[in-house]
Parts: sequence; structure tokens; C-alpha cells
Amino acid sequence: MSFHAVIPAAGIGRRMGTDIPKQYLPLCGKPVIDWSIQALLNQPGIDSATVALAVEDEIWPTTTSAEDPRVECVTGGEERSHSVLNALQSLLHQVPDDDWVLVHDAARPCVRGEDLSRLMRLADQQGTGGLLGMPVHDTMKRTDSQARVTATVDRNGLWHAQTPQMFPLGLLHGALKNALAAGVVVTDEASAMEWAGYFPLMVEGSASNIKITRLTDLQLAAFYLARQAPA
Repeated sequence: MSFHAVIPAAGIGRRMGTDIPKQYLPLCGKPVIDWSIQALLNQPGIDSATVALAVEDEIWPTTTSAEDPRVECVTGGEERSHSVLNALQSLLHQVPDDDWVLVHDAARPCVRGEDLSRLMRLADQQGTGGLLGMPVHDTMKRTDSQARVTATVDRNGLWHAQTPQMFPLGLLHGALKNALAAGVVVTDEASAMEWAGYFPLMVEGSASNIKITRLTDLQLAAFYLARQAPA
């Protein structure tokens, strides 16, 4: 059984308010996306990475990952889900449909090798896949349209979903394609699998597996990467 990474990277990150997409912001000497991709390709068992890029992307060729022979590029779509689907369709022409795919955020550079190993082992044992996440520890509130608290939500059983999210290639492709055709709002790969009737396994990861969503996250990511570096 083989494993392949899929990296949707066609977003332009308007919310960051930067001149370049967040996946290309500098982090400890190289772009964020290089950290995200290499974390997966450095993991034993992962054979390749398929990166979905915007048509007008002129920064990707400057990255280290662009020169890696294990990395293939496809054209991204309007939304993350369309980019992932394009990558899966490309993979289906190259590898068996029962190979595993790990879909990972381009702006999530601090995923740890031990968490990847645990996800790959446990999701494989479960059979239909799973995802990294963290249990919710904070008190959760629900608000109305005016930001007034209307309820306190029971946090038991609630998790913060992370990536990678790992599923069999053929199953994920079918679930995502059918969900989009039905007009379902797909926020991550697990939601497509849930809609298709599957029950993804939640695998506890690490709080350090942050997604870069604001500039201050870069400082935190640099701290986590420094702690991961060998002494």
C-alpha cells in the first residue's frame, strides 16, 4: 500500500492582508509551503505530493519543492474542494484507487512526524480513513447574528479538525465529486466522507500543528519549528 500527499495551494489568502499568498510567506528561511510539503515527503511511506496551484501563480517556481522530482503540479479550482478534486483526478490516472492520500493545508507547516505516523497507522487500521485533530478544551459559545451569546455548547465529543486528512484515493474522489455535484458545502475532506456515509477516525495530533491565518502565527510557527529541529 502506498501513500500520496495532496496539497491544495490555489488560494490567495485575502484575509492575511499581505502582498503574496500566505503559503509563500517567509518562515525560518524558506516559504511556508516548503515546510508543509517537505514534512510530508520526509515521512517514510509517502511517495509523492500533488500540489494544486492557481493558474496565475508565479511564485511556486521559486520554491525548493518545485524542484523536487516527487512533486507534481495540477491546476487548482475556485474553492479548496475543487483543487483537491483536481489533484485526486490526476492521481487516479497514475496510481491504484486503493492507495492512501493525505490532504494537507499548504499553510500548516508544523505537522510532526510522530503525528503523521500515528495517523497513517490508525487510519489504515480503521479502513476508511481519518484525520488529525485536537479535543476542544475551552468553553464553547453559540451566538446570534449580533454576536450575542445564545447558548453554551457541550464540548464533550467536540474536536478541532486539522490536517492531514487521510482516505483511500478512490473513496475520497467519489465522495468529494458526488458531494460537490449535489451542491453540498464541503469544508474539508472528512465532511465529504461523512456526507457519503463514512465515519472518519479522529486521531489526536498536536496543538503545534497550527494553520497560518494571521501574521502573528508566523512567530508561533517559528517557535514550534525550532523545537522540532534536531539538537
